[in-house]
Amino acid sequence: MRAVRFSDKQRRVLRWWQTDGERYDAVICDGAVRSGKTFSMGLSFFLWAQASFDRQQFGVCGKTILSLRRNVLQEIVPALRAMGMQCAEKRTENVLTVRCGRRMNRFFLFGGRDESSAALIQGSTFAGVLLDEAALMPRSFVEQACARCSVAGSKLWMNCNPESPQHWLYREWICKAEEKRALYLHFTMEDNPALTAEIRERYEHCYSGIFYRRFVLGQWAAAEGRIYDFFEREQFCRPVPAGELERWRVSVDYGTANPASFGLWGLRNGVWYRVKEFYYNSRTEGRQKTDAEYVEDLGRLLDGRRAETVTVDPSAASFIAALRQAGYPVRKADNDVLTGIRMTADALKSGRVVICEPCEDCLREMETYCWESGARDRPKKENDHAMDDLRYFVMSISAPRGGGFAATWVEREN
Repeated sequence: MRAVRFSDKQRRVLRWWQTDGERYDAVICDGAVRSGKTFSMGLSFFLWAQASFDRQQFGVCGKTILSLRRNVLQEIVPALRAMGMQCAEKRTENVLTVRCGRRMNRFFLFGGRDESSAALIQGSTFAGVLLDEAALMPRSFVEQACARCSVAGSKLWMNCNPESPQHWLYREWICKAEEKRALYLHFTMEDNPALTAEIRERYEHCYSGIFYRRFVLGQWAAAEGRIYDFFEREQFCRPVPAGELERWRVSVDYGTANPASFGLWGLRNGVWYRVKEFYYNSRTEGRQKTDAEYVEDLGRLLDGRRAETVTVDPSAASFIAALRQAGYPVRKADNDVLTGIRMTADALKSGRVVICEPCEDCLREMETYCWESGARDRPKKENDHAMDDLRYFVMSISAPRGGGFAATWVEREN
């Protein structure tokens, strides 16, 4: 094995389970590409497993098993063998057996490609799990992998390159690292002694924009191509107005397998405020709701207020019928996507529509709602459920006059 020089941060990854093992249950490394976090974490994980356990099972997870072998095992296995360990992989079973002296442990390989991947790891019992490229895996898969670590002394290991600052991994793990007893280490290219100054300079010139910020600077930065790229919370978000509002309306994007989003809107002095919302994701909650349950949720959202209209996704036929049966004044939404986006942008910029501070899911989607790559006329079908109900609402209160991008807004009488 060739001599390897480690940086201080890489040494921290290699030794944390020896120096701070009683303090932390997990380690999370994020940052720039080629910063040395993957190799140091992978090597540390296998050394920890062999030093701490015998005859136990571990999970080693990547976006796909192919990427896992390429990114982790291709470098780690030769290093382990050079240290005198015996490594044997059964590719048909996706399991790697590692022996060191009399100790033997088995490492099962998993790919966290999509939501269905969580079922592959369900039911396993592990003494530890390594999640390579954790930010690219579905939340359900990562949480299922974490739940499998039930052996005494088990620990979690995660690494990734940054994504959006609204990504669940950043919000739930990195921002809450202390709460979750996780050691968080941020890597830059300077933390990889194997990179020469020339190579670092090459990477500086390879990327620009969002990719430069994420992959070179290692920042959790919002994606390029945001649909409402002008929107900043500090400028456009407001507290809920004090006192009574004049009129009330509700906008609804209906979902069973997909999230459902309801917005409660109140009018004051010509401005509509989104003061409260309901957001339900059946995938994360673990069960789908019925139309009758959603009708009850709408009642709780209104909390005694009388809505003059409930504007609903036009494709939600069964829910529209349930609302009408319950006595709500339903209006089918205008689902002209591009016109609705233009109207919504104008309404937000002009201040005719305001999203208030309690509406966290709407604010979260505002910051991540993007166009499809290379297509400035087609939004991505993700982070868009509150965005759809917002668009339905704006279309319900306003109508464009003329064909230009910036239209004159006239409130519709209903």
